[in-house]
Amino acid sequence: MPEAEIAATSTSHRRFFQPQAGERPSLPEANASIAVPQGAGWMQRLFAFMGPGYMVSVGYMDPGNWATDLAGGAQFGYTLLFVIMLSNLMAILLQALAARLGIATGRDLAQACRAYYPKPVAYALWVICELAIIACDLAEVIGTAIALQLLFGIPLIGGALLTALDAFLVLLLMNKGFRYLEAFVVALLIIIFGCFAVQIFVAAPPAGTILHSMFVPSAEIATNPAMLYIAIGIIGATVMPHNLYLHSSIVQTRAYERTDHGKRDAIKWATVDSTLALMLALFVNAAILIVSAVAFHGSGHEDVAEIGQAFELLSPLLGLGIASALFAIALLASGLNSTVTATLAGQIVMEGFLHLRIPQWARRLVTRGIAIIPVVVVTAIYGERGTAELLVFSQVILSMQLPFAVIPLVMFVSDRKKMGKFAVPAGVSWLAWLVAMLIVALNLKLLYDTLMGFGG
Repeated sequence: MPEAEIAATSTSHRRFFQPQAGERPSLPEANASIAVPQGAGWMQRLFAFMGPGYMVSVGYMDPGNWATDLAGGAQFGYTLLFVIMLSNLMAILLQALAARLGIATGRDLAQACRAYYPKPVAYALWVICELAIIACDLAEVIGTAIALQLLFGIPLIGGALLTALDAFLVLLLMNKGFRYLEAFVVALLIIIFGCFAVQIFVAAPPAGTILHSMFVPSAEIATNPAMLYIAIGIIGATVMPHNLYLHSSIVQTRAYERTDHGKRDAIKWATVDSTLALMLALFVNAAILIVSAVAFHGSGHEDVAEIGQAFELLSPLLGLGIASALFAIALLASGLNSTVTATLAGQIVMEGFLHLRIPQWARRLVTRGIAIIPVVVVTAIYGERGTAELLVFSQVILSMQLPFAVIPLVMFVSDRKKMGKFAVPAGVSWLAWLVAMLIVALNLKLLYDTLMGFGG
């Protein structure tokens, strides 16, 4: 490489790493607030870095994913387990790249976009990301309201209005410290895991068939239009745009050494953390599909695609009295958990793109209010079925936003001029671009088919 090019690369690299005037660390109240033991064993270091990955994994098992998993299991049995595995592997790669960006540069994805792109582009990306967060919040409101209705008989409109109270829950946890927030998320994840572990045990699916379906793709996925539609829906609803912004920020809550060696070590442990957490998300999504396949596929209930239908039929079909209750409890835990991550993502995006900071409770109430209004209106006019369609619509909106988060992320981590020695190897870069293009193409097809009324 010529000396002039080396000098230009070095200058660009330093500029990307150098904070702008007035730029604060991402989540300044929590940045480097969690100690990392030096010279400790691998178990202690792993525990110190565990947390951000589990907060990110919440987005991969939120209420928006449940409908596609339920429909896939009811209609096609275990066939689409391979699609769940594939989408999870894609998520593991993208979240590892988000963690690398945050640790290596000291900037989250929103701050990196503001630093690199012209202001009009950065502002456009901010608006798009805000729409994604509102769409995600919409799914959380619907999921939580449905869970409250199933468990306690609260009308959907009342349940939707009650979700506004979670703003104060997040505020309370944030004031106690970031570790308390992580502990809350992990506790709810354990509840979700436990609920589905019991149902899987009772359902007793054939292990050999499960493993074969998970690792060996069926040609029917590509040739059956209805199956392909649901497969695209599963992949399209998997990677949440705001998760990439979130992860690139919260990995910086660890007080690792801000040196090249410290950053490399932090990237390693953050990647392990997110990979383990996303395997939990894989279990939950696979469990929803498996339980749906055991209960509904081949039993005359292949048309089950809505959460309320599944709740009514699970207990009698599985022969377990508490099966339906466990299903609804897991849904409620999923909705509450998603609230925490959406709140944080909203704060990160607003501060990163605009350098604007408003009180967390105000930010949360505004975002949640925007999501509650359409749920109340649609429920009042169209009833429960309209709410189910609104849940699908929220996933389509998320699909539209995804390219605007994935493509900048892959561009940044692949660019040696910006990332220097922390840029990903060429092979990883090619794989990341392949995944990005595949996700974008599948999301565009999902959007087209949904708008045209296709998909069987």
